[in-house]
Amino acid sequence: MRANSVHWWRGTAVVAATGLAILAGPGPALAAGAGGDAAVDAAAVERVVADFASRAGYPGVAVAITKGGQVQYVGGHGHDSSGAAVTATTPMPAASVSKSFTALAVMQLVEAGKMELDAPVRQYLPDFQVDDARGARITVRELLDQTSGITDLTLREKSLPQPDSLAAAQQRARAATLASDPGTRYAYSNTNYHLAARLVEVVSGQPFTDYLRDRVFEPVGMRSTTSIDQAPRDLPEQVREGYLYAYGATIRAAEPKRFMAGSDGLVTTAEDMAQWLIMQNSGGAAATGARLISASGITTMHTPSGPDSTYGLGWVRDDNGWIRHNGVWFTFTASQLLLPSGHGIAVLGNSGLGLGNEGTGQLADALAELVTGGDPQAPAPLRLIVDLVLAGFTVVSIALGVRNLRRSGDWARRFAVKPLWQPIMWLVPRLVPAVLLVMLPELLGRIVGGGRDIAFVQLAYYTLPLVVWTAVAALTNLSVMIIRVSALVRARRPAGEHAVPVGAARVEMLAG
Repeated sequence: MRANSVHWWRGTAVVAATGLAILAGPGPALAAGAGGDAAVDAAAVERVVADFASRAGYPGVAVAITKGGQVQYVGGHGHDSSGAAVTATTPMPAASVSKSFTALAVMQLVEAGKMELDAPVRQYLPDFQVDDARGARITVRELLDQTSGITDLTLREKSLPQPDSLAAAQQRARAATLASDPGTRYAYSNTNYHLAARLVEVVSGQPFTDYLRDRVFEPVGMRSTTSIDQAPRDLPEQVREGYLYAYGATIRAAEPKRFMAGSDGLVTTAEDMAQWLIMQNSGGAAATGARLISASGITTMHTPSGPDSTYGLGWVRDDNGWIRHNGVWFTFTASQLLLPSGHGIAVLGNSGLGLGNEGTGQLADALAELVTGGDPQAPAPLRLIVDLVLAGFTVVSIALGVRNLRRSGDWARRFAVKPLWQPIMWLVPRLVPAVLLVMLPELLGRIVGGGRDIAFVQLAYYTLPLVVWTAVAALTNLSVMIIRVSALVRARRPAGEHAVPVGAARVEMLAG
């Protein structure tokens, strides 16, 4: 999975073959402003947001748009799970957008002379180790640009027991092996950023959350932003539960237990994200007048680390010069985007990633098109389409299961006179759906998620309809298998045991 791996469950790939037509959307959102500058048309922005929310199944969305040092738009659409309106000041998790903040904290310490990007992590964390001798060579930079060699397949950070502190996360990483030599291959993993956050708190002498508050949030002017260690345990009281999506319905749900300090623990507002975007587009200088980092430090973070990569230090840069990072929880998603035009865009949404829905990145792209004078197109509701297709598969599986159960007697009589290996060969494939159900997290992680880890309970958050279909197919096939084995045993009994005589069985088989 390449650089913008925060799209770690690329559900739209599942339905790419449908060839759905793109529907027409609202027109350009630029109008002449003071001094000849283009000002954002708030009504056009709100139409794009509302259209995305309805098609993608987002009850609530908050948006910030900036240009240079100016806030051009902040606002909200829809509601949270308490029914309250989502506004520019509604706090929501920003998920892996958090990685950009962790990278900034590390770069501040580098510029203060307390760390070097290309020094081994062990130089600052003497007790750092992994289950691979090459781990001693992992550098600070390689944590931030996701080339440490640690992957979700060498340390399954979501399905393993969750730590409750950065120190515990560092201890858990001792079990990690390396999939490649450090610095040679990109592989997106939250573990890298857990370790980077641990570096910040050890080198600075402050708890990571306190460091961000004192050195990042307050200087930038992000007065309603915080960072948490574990969800849902540490979520502020004012953060309402988000949603998962199934069969066209949004379902209120608590985020499953996960450790996220440094990787995806940021909780913020659209209003605060506007200040962050201004600082990023102003070479490290905040609108408050505070300088958080040098302009060259910002450039370093925004620049991919290698010629074959698009991932920098907590940011992704594409061939068009768009700089971004998306974020996903199972109940929230978020995006941030910096454009060559000087615009910054942040989106916070209160529904999680799902099969057929890559999150708020699609909305950020549409808004980027809008503010640069384009005409964004509204996407087809792929999330709903995928779920309805899976619902259809589920109904078909039930119907086939009922039909096959009703035919079990005929099937047993037909195979009663055949060699035993023949009915066995017919029955064994019915185990496939059960095997698929057990392996579903692994298969989706590898095939759709590019090697990411996911626990089974989290899979139900991600795509409940797929889990339901697979479970129904497994149950119906196992039921058919059990009933047919039982009928076959009775049909093959010797005549003295009340079995159907072989001749009679043949007659019945021919008659049937």
